[in-house]
Amino acid sequence: MSKVKAVILATVLGGIVTLASGPVSLAATANGRGAGPQRWSAPQRWSAADDWESNVAASQDSGWVYQMTTRYSHPSQCAGAQGHCLVFRASANHGRTWTATRALPSRYCPPHRNRCVLARNQNDPVLAVGARGVIYAAWMDDWDVVFMRSSDHGRTWHDRFDFRRAAGLSFTDKPWIAISRSGRDIYVAFNASDSYIAASHDFGRTWSRPVKTNSDHRYWFAEGGAVTRGGAVYFAESAEHQNAKGNIELAVISSANGGRRWRTSVIASSAQQPRCRVTDCPNDFFGSQMSLAVGRSGTVLAAYCANQKAGAPLRLFVTRSVDGRLWSPPRLVAGGGTAVGADFPKVAAGLRPGVFEVGWMGDRNGRAAWNVWVSRTLDAGATWSAAEQISRSGAGFTFPYGDYFGLTVDGSGTFYVAWSAGKSYDGPGHTWWSKSAAN
Repeated sequence: MSKVKAVILATVLGGIVTLASGPVSLAATANGRGAGPQRWSAPQRWSAADDWESNVAASQDSGWVYQMTTRYSHPSQCAGAQGHCLVFRASANHGRTWTATRALPSRYCPPHRNRCVLARNQNDPVLAVGARGVIYAAWMDDWDVVFMRSSDHGRTWHDRFDFRRAAGLSFTDKPWIAISRSGRDIYVAFNASDSYIAASHDFGRTWSRPVKTNSDHRYWFAEGGAVTRGGAVYFAESAEHQNAKGNIELAVISSANGGRRWRTSVIASSAQQPRCRVTDCPNDFFGSQMSLAVGRSGTVLAAYCANQKAGAPLRLFVTRSVDGRLWSPPRLVAGGGTAVGADFPKVAAGLRPGVFEVGWMGDRNGRAAWNVWVSRTLDAGATWSAAEQISRSGAGFTFPYGDYFGLTVDGSGTFYVAWSAGKSYDGPGHTWWSKSAAN
């Protein structure tokens, strides 16, 4: 399950991590020059169901777009006695029409059990699409992070792999996925409190044993990942204290040798997150996060949310690197929130060198007036367009329904955003999506 659903302590296993650089100052200034505003479609709702936390991926070789979300209502779509399940749909024409919604496979084989079972709950969907149109996905079946792939646009799924079972862990949580352009090299990052990453170099048919990448006893969350054309892989992760109090470290974990060894570089630090004042909301719901993407010229661009004073609203910063070790001074992209500020960042690289889109959720319109915002750069982060609201729900929606959302780009340069908006932490809420004009 994701961090917003439960807080648990895990057994800590041994390991070694190398810190390549220390935290960076948060001092920066905003810059609205450069890219102009984009045209975004009016937001469209997936369904009337109670849908939490969504993700989206698009093919760069065709018009196919794919979405996944976590469904809490319409139990007939979930199998057996499931409390909630993951559902999937596909579009062959850039989102103009969609296939019927399908439930994801939910039968898995947990460790220390001599039989397979039906997952009672599924969470944390993550999607990626390879050059051959194969879909790669990671999610949680109960407390087991699993991987599957589909070669027929999501009609059937195969090659299930259970990372908890492979690593012999007591639980696993919060996956993220990164793939090479061809889809041959796949990496899945997840946690068991500590950070772990596993690799496949045969399109997801077989996997390496997951590698533990830290030794600091913090609770790690993977929030973004990308693979360069040269094969280097990067994951963006946040690391909080077990009690969700105190500072949060924002790190890039990278490998230049196919995932055999990993280097962790802490590139920023935030004070304690703003308090979540909504019923049942965990202490770390508004914790600082970081995401990243790799551009066509090899630039790694990371976006993160941070504050300098405990409980203060978060601001959104970007920084860039050519090797994942040395990072530029952070540049402020968004601030000015009412209570929480800018949070839940996502990054996608465009088709041309230097083009990146950054998305986030923010409460600049009011404490109960959240929106999804985007900003674009044409020069690898040197300048940014003014923040543009794409959720278009009047002043805003009441609460961000889930602790992440999806941002991707297709082969025409069209960006897609999928998010969930709700009335409270407990819902109900719905999944929405929008797309930009082609670039």
